[in-house]
Amino acid sequence: MKSTDKVLIGIVAGIILLIVVAFVAALAKPEPAYQAENTPEGVAHNYLLALQKEEYGRAYGYLSPGIKGYPASLEKFVKHIHSNSWRFRLDTHTTLSVESAKVTANDATVTVRETRFREGDLFDSGQSTSSFKMVLHLEGGEWKIVHSDYYFAWCWGYLDKCE
Repeated sequence: MKSTDKVLIGIVAGIILLIVVAFVAALAKPEPAYQAENTPEGVAHNYLLALQKEEYGRAYGYLSPGIKGYPASLEKFVKHIHSNSWRFRLDTHTTLSVESAKVTANDATVTVRETRFREGDLFDSGQSTSSFKMVLHLEGGEWKIVHSDYYFAWCWGYLDKCE
């Protein structure tokens, strides 16, 4: 066997090994899990995860009943999500990660990084990243969401605007 054949076989074997390792690493990635609910970061993460898993009852429980346009029932909450689908990113593939939280007494602002995926071409990764803020308030010893730039219906900030 020529030395160039051995080199070529080594390169092909190396590429196949890299593909197998990448495939195994992708499959071994753990599913996102709920976090402890005693921090604003945990509540923000859990709310967003519940929305992604379509566990709307759980997500609804993280909202503050004190917001002006608080949905009076779980059914209205789900209706608001679907009627504001662009704010909840129902039509896109996204990953979300809580980046930081700034806590001041009974209030907290959580920064969330959102990575959105779309079909790209040869010179486009098909990925964009942005950040948004979620505002939480400590109510009765529990952190509750009072506002968010996304994953929050715009009308929840206004009394009787969702109807």
